[in-house]
Amino acid sequence: MNKIISHIKAQKNASQPLVCLTAYTSPIAKILDKHCDILLVGDSLGMVLYGMENTLGVSMDMMINHGLAVTRSTNNACIVVDMPYGSYERSKEEAYKNAKRIIDETSCHAVKLEGGADMSETIAYIVERYIPVMAHIGLQPQSVVIEGGYKVKGRDDASISKLISDAKAVENAGAFSVVIEGTIENVARDLSKAINIPTIGIGASADCDGQILVTDDMLGLLSDHTPKFVKKYANLATEIDKAAANYSKEVKSRTFPNEDYTY
Repeated sequence: MNKIISHIKAQKNASQPLVCLTAYTSPIAKILDKHCDILLVGDSLGMVLYGMENTLGVSMDMMINHGLAVTRSTNNACIVVDMPYGSYERSKEEAYKNAKRIIDETSCHAVKLEGGADMSETIAYIVERYIPVMAHIGLQPQSVVIEGGYKVKGRDDASISKLISDAKAVENAGAFSVVIEGTIENVARDLSKAINIPTIGIGASADCDGQILVTDDMLGLLSDHTPKFVKKYANLATEIDKAAANYSKEVKSRTFPNEDYTY
């Protein structure tokens, strides 16, 4: 575990950025493992896999079950599992208990939690007990209801000041890396330069030390809403639709299964 985390930390200011994607299932994890430095079992699975409106309904059991599916199917990438909403905010002791449960039951390499200066004491408490923590600042999906939507950060001096404070706080608390989400490009770039741990951008800056996207967004599987920062590298929704239509047609016409597909 420590070797993998040390490798990620060593990529600060490296010539090649860290490649990161989300993974929730065994088949996808197997495919992505050889291409990625970090695979995040994100609480975005609530929306991607379960049709939830946001991530707030995701449970510890859900994260552990999907985390285990990913760790069983990988041997290259650093596997990070999100701590779901409600699992770490009440006290540092409860946060550690839940972080340890995730590590123990999934064999992942680290956990991720949202928050900056407000979560620094909790991050330090977990890290001091030998559990690596990835932080998450900027736009924080678990705060979407409180903030009234997904709002880009870094648009004014107060927001910029808070982001700087948050970035330095999580670094000082011992986080081995930090996700910067939904933040104005030049602000995210300056944040990456201001701290000595790797920054992972999503809707941030190309100058971050790594980039992450939700895999299902990147593959063109989600069509309800595509954030500006998502580039679609495939359009699998269309391909799946075509395949299902052809299957349906052949079943209805009794051309499938033919003799090639029966015993």
